[in-house]
Amino acid sequence: MKKHTSLKKLLALSCTAAFALSLAACSSGGEAPGESTAVNTSSAESGGGQTTYKVAVVKQMDHASLDEIAAAITARLDEIAAEEGVTIEYEVQSGQNDPTTLRQIGDQAIVDGVDAIIPIATTAAQVMTVCAEETQTPVIYAAISDPATAQLTGIDYVTGTSDALDTGLIMDMMLAQDPEIQKVGLLYSLSEPNSTTPIADAKAYLDEKGIAYTEATGNTNDEVVAAAASLIAEGVDAVFTPTDNIVMAAELAIYQDFIDAGIPHYTGADSFVRNGAFATCGVNYTDLGAETADLAYQAITQGMDDMEDVYQVAGGVITVNTETASALGIDYSVFDGMGQVVEVQTTVE
Repeated sequence: MKKHTSLKKLLALSCTAAFALSLAACSSGGEAPGESTAVNTSSAESGGGQTTYKVAVVKQMDHASLDEIAAAITARLDEIAAEEGVTIEYEVQSGQNDPTTLRQIGDQAIVDGVDAIIPIATTAAQVMTVCAEETQTPVIYAAISDPATAQLTGIDYVTGTSDALDTGLIMDMMLAQDPEIQKVGLLYSLSEPNSTTPIADAKAYLDEKGIAYTEATGNTNDEVVAAAASLIAEGVDAVFTPTDNIVMAAELAIYQDFIDAGIPHYTGADSFVRNGAFATCGVNYTDLGAETADLAYQAITQGMDDMEDVYQVAGGVITVNTETASALGIDYSVFDGMGQVVEVQTTVE
């Protein structure tokens, strides 16, 4: 099919571009590429004779948001097994942000005869879609901000949950907190499809408001640190980052610099905020993971004919880091009328 061919070409290009990224990810202290992070068999108490399903859960990389989603998926699979009286065998693996490693994981899952693959984040979903093309194994992705841009729509055996960002609301939060903002920094990775649409939306919003902005990008941890430093040097009043996995993985290395410079960092996911950023408005990733697991079980047991291309998970949860707010001298009560406010503190993971 033409769509699959286009996706294969996209992945072939990304494999080469991401090779350097994989080296950086492998040295970050996480598991070795492709190493299993969890293996479990969930079943009802009644013993043998049950139907058994095998599921591969594949994280694009290791960081707080993707780890939270994986934990929620497996917890819900455990619950489903008990509720339905079936056995669900699952394995969680991380591709360490390397398309080649992800391809190896996906190919092995197909060889193992899994009943479904649950990839978490965009590159993982794209690779698993290619791996499952011949067998039409159900692929139920989690947390894809822009499935259409990622070429994950219109494929019979692919569906999943989207954490599409309400960029306008985050920009509204930024201006509500500081109506005198003159310049905004846009910090993101050029290798993250998740960032394309929200960054374009942020530019359009700021252009309409007559607010200047400057962009800084990075594709490795060190590059993100340098990009953040450049925004500080530019004297921006606030920084916005969408649901960007590369920047998220570097958040612990940059949040204190933004605090020291008096710059609030608004982001696309609560994992950033738990790692020191100031605030976000987005989805609850535990809820998203549970919903993804439900969809996977539906796909396995009922087929995918009646399933939608994408399931948008409701957002509207404003998460604020109270330690960062205090260090910046910000009164975040201005957000009270804009959504449900959740207070967190910095967790070094």
